[in-house]
Amino acid sequence: MSGNARPSAAEGVRIGDLLIPERIGIRLTAISGDDLLEKLSELLGTGNPALDRQTVHRALFERECLGSTGIGHGIALPHGRLPGLPRPIGAFVTLAQDLDYHAIDCKPVTMVFALLVPDDAAEEHLLILSRLARFFQNHHTRQELLAAQTTEEIRQYFARA
Repeated sequence: MSGNARPSAAEGVRIGDLLIPERIGIRLTAISGDDLLEKLSELLGTGNPALDRQTVHRALFERECLGSTGIGHGIALPHGRLPGLPRPIGAFVTLAQDLDYHAIDCKPVTMVFALLVPDDAAEEHLLILSRLARFFQNHHTRQELLAAQTTEEIRQYFARA
């Protein structure tokens, strides 16, 4: 291993480690994709006063402008990278009503996992997104999350992932 190489931090990241209960929402109301990103930006800032909501929103919005992060099966994975962020963080919400999010399968979104990673964590970013996409491919997983009544139920479900 060269002196500049470092072991991939992504290998040790678990989906459940990205969430705290305060960044989980159940039956969130969003009237548009941008409204959803605003609310997710607020959630992502919870527990981290150094995160500016407008900066978070801009990171998520700029990525969304490249193409929808609606991956199908009612799931969206908005994500972005931020300079100065010490580690990856996430927020998860179920929606009160289905939302047209221009998903790849043209179906509305019912659940959203928003992800922020440090600006210099490209490999980690892709690995976490890949894990999330695999996690949400399971029909049973999606049904369990939609049926959850409390943020603690959802947090526990992700912790077991």
